[in-house]
Amino acid sequence: MITHETARFPRGFRCAATHCGLKKSGDDLALFASDVPGAAAAVFTRNHFPGAPVIVGRERIREGRLQAVVVNSKVSNVGTGAEGIAAARAMGRAAAEELGIDESLVIMSSTGVIGVPLPIDRIQAGLRGLSAQLGDDPLVGARGIMTTDSHPKALSCEIRGRDDTPITITLVAKGAGMVAPNMATMLAYLFTDAEVEARSLDTILRRVVDRTFNMLSVDTDTSTSDSCVMIANGRAGPVEASAFEDALLALCTRMTEVLARDGEGATRLLRVTVSGAASLADARTVARSLMESPLIKTMVHGGDPNVGRILMAVGKCVGVRVEPERVSARIGETAVVEGGRRARFDDARVREVLQGDPVDLRVDLGVGTEAARGWGCDLSHGYVDENAAYYSS
Repeated sequence: MITHETARFPRGFRCAATHCGLKKSGDDLALFASDVPGAAAAVFTRNHFPGAPVIVGRERIREGRLQAVVVNSKVSNVGTGAEGIAAARAMGRAAAEELGIDESLVIMSSTGVIGVPLPIDRIQAGLRGLSAQLGDDPLVGARGIMTTDSHPKALSCEIRGRDDTPITITLVAKGAGMVAPNMATMLAYLFTDAEVEARSLDTILRRVVDRTFNMLSVDTDTSTSDSCVMIANGRAGPVEASAFEDALLALCTRMTEVLARDGEGATRLLRVTVSGAASLADARTVARSLMESPLIKTMVHGGDPNVGRILMAVGKCVGVRVEPERVSARIGETAVVEGGRRARFDDARVREVLQGDPVDLRVDLGVGTEAARGWGCDLSHGYVDENAAYYSS
């Protein structure tokens, strides 16, 4: 696999973005399109209050075929009832008319404030003429979907197809707060010129999301708009499924770290690895407990080696097999827990590690062979400042 230094699109994909008046300034509407329809798969939030675009998107993805994605930021179109559903459909219809394709081939997303009616007239006006601006830079579209992100996020890589043709996979995403995915991620769009049948694409995407985005948490809150969509237009021909999945996993792992590091107010990435668990479910539960604990997150932010918090976070997983005398833990390469007790270590050295980026926390439960990895970030005053005025800003 070759990782591109600067993200690029696969064959046949382009994007554009514009300011349509939802934000005070900056792009707030993005359009991603393939020149031909492709196989498609998607996973969405399991929140009981899904956004209108999620509701419509679940219908559209059943056909396993898409050609375009249209996304607005600032307003999420959540909690807006039948009017919101109608607005989501109108948004997709306007994008389809602009591209000259069937509206069933367009999936839409909205992100931003919950409970505010979608200004569909502004979106419709913003889409007019946008197809003429479609270009080859994924970062253009990435800027158009940002909310509290500090920077646009786009990655791409290259593998070889069955006939040695280069295959490109591109990932554009956003997400900084209200990030604790469940069956999807914040907003993420994957584009590839590989030829992959829709059912296989769905299976692969779900496996990869389960190991990456679903093990990411900024603040434990599962968004009402989480969507992860993938389109494979087949322009580069077939690819070996295993090689494709390996590349997709590597790309999504990289993006997971990018998203965690850019969490609202975050100053450093937290990577948690749990090994020696009796089951995969146990490993994931403990990893999530560690990376989501406010006390662990503030320990990391303050560079404070209060390792008793690790024992607390492991111990509160009451449904998990834990034998305290078998538990060990490391911060970086330093053993801080041995046999369920605080190990002897140099406080100054651990403080130094906690103030680095990333911070690696490893816990071994010592009762099995299963392992899991999770990604999070520290918790700072910046998170409170960002969210105390989110609706009004």
